[in-house]
Amino acid sequence: MYYIYHIPSIRKIGCTTNLVKRVELTQGFSKEEYVVLKYTNNLQEASDLEVQYQTEYKYKIDKDNYLTLKQKKMIQHISNQTVTFRLKPSEVKKEFFKGLKIELPSLGVVTMDNDQLCEWACSNVHKSFMLEGSYFIYNKALYNAFMTLSFAEEDEDKCEGEVNMFDLIRDWAQVRGIYNKGDSKTQYVKLMEEVGELAQGILKKDRAEIQDAIGDIVVVLTNLAHLEQMKIEDCVTSAYDEIKDRTGKMVNGTFEKNK
Repeated sequence: MYYIYHIPSIRKIGCTTNLVKRVELTQGFSKEEYVVLKYTNNLQEASDLEVQYQTEYKYKIDKDNYLTLKQKKMIQHISNQTVTFRLKPSEVKKEFFKGLKIELPSLGVVTMDNDQLCEWACSNVHKSFMLEGSYFIYNKALYNAFMTLSFAEEDEDKCEGEVNMFDLIRDWAQVRGIYNKGDSKTQYVKLMEEVGELAQGILKKDRAEIQDAIGDIVVVLTNLAHLEQMKIEDCVTSAYDEIKDRTGKMVNGTFEKNK
């Protein structure tokens, strides 16, 4: 059972499976000093409720929610062959894997953001005979399942209509760890490099270099937008909505809007 508890005196709302150990013994509060706001058997619901109550009470929201912290503790060891999880038999269910990011040596980052992939993981964990209370998955099998299942629905959608190039760019970046290891600052530096190459192409009147640089700039901007929790499509739409009714005139080769 997961308990959402509230300690008014220190303005804290947290989540735990053991109130006595976590709140009373570890933090030193008596039963009279805290209250249980909610309890549930569902890990995802418990994690969501913790954030919900922190927001409602206008308390500081934890950087990592309960589910994320649980998942970080769940990974026990990653070797070249296997990833080992510290789990109880009752915890081998897809909600424990949902959203988990695992960096597999020499293979890449696997993000468990697909229900089918999480269900696959539950069916392919093997009980460790070396470490009691531990389960493992073979790295190669996990990576193959990730590549097969994570993009299966997207591929089906793309077959029915026009391919969204921005989705392909984001898929490419995700698999290569750009979203997990990179940040907006590194992408901005990369953008300046590509803009410099575009300038060189224009000065040399090299159409191939110009085309390549423009393409690279779009790729970097797509990734930069994603790292800022935006979609480049929305950014472009917003910009167009702002300029579509704008009037003005050309002055020295530049469009100047009417004031």
